[in-house]
Amino acid sequence: MFIDSHCHFDFDVFNDQRDELMARCLDHGILGFLVPATTFISWRRLDMLIERYPQWRAAYGLHPYFLKEASLEQVDFLGEQCEAKRVVAVGEIGLDCWPSAVDINVQMNFFKRQLSVAKSLRLPVIVHARKSYDLVLKCLREVGFKEGGVIHAFNGSFEQAKRFLDLGFVLGVGGTVTYPRANKARRVLSALESSAFILETDSPDMPLNGFQGQNNTPLSIPFIAQCVATIREEDVEQITMQTYANLLRVFPKWNEDLL
Repeated sequence: MFIDSHCHFDFDVFNDQRDELMARCLDHGILGFLVPATTFISWRRLDMLIERYPQWRAAYGLHPYFLKEASLEQVDFLGEQCEAKRVVAVGEIGLDCWPSAVDINVQMNFFKRQLSVAKSLRLPVIVHARKSYDLVLKCLREVGFKEGGVIHAFNGSFEQAKRFLDLGFVLGVGGTVTYPRANKARRVLSALESSAFILETDSPDMPLNGFQGQNNTPLSIPFIAQCVATIREEDVEQITMQTYANLLRVFPKWNEDLL
């Protein structure tokens, strides 16, 4: 059984093919999907889609890259939103140091407030961290956050990986490792303990090697699993079973509210 631990299946790009794509995923043994919200306006949409697809799990949060459209008052509704059915985490939240992103001090304010909500609910978090691993670690420590979660699309050093693992996080591994030039990401992946990572696509983004310019989908998960198995010189079945166990450990609410 494959699980896509990070896909934006609620995005408009999937509107005309969502049902067909879901059927194809199920036929290929992809049986679970974690869909993190990105903006306040998307929370209600994800609410409705969760009711339609029992294989989905949700996370709610305010993505750092879209904070130009956000207000701190929206964080006040986050706790109540995260008490809805099949919510397993707060996310996608974090820090993004890309030049076009919102001022980093604004991002840190939003991030720490959302961490505090997750802490009060004892929920893990899904963290977006682009060129910001040290700042993310600083915020986690300042808030005293100990519920763990996932560092989405991790692309840092082994030393940075260890710091997150020591705080109860796992690392999201996706399409990046399918690129032969991703030497650092592959070295880190090969050195990690088997309990340290889970599989994700970030659909419709982060296409696999050979599929640049195309929308990514959760159908990529088996290919990512095979690539991970090759890099780590393990069986793909072993990778699949271990990453599923890792996911259940980091998201203890995964199997609650099953329909």
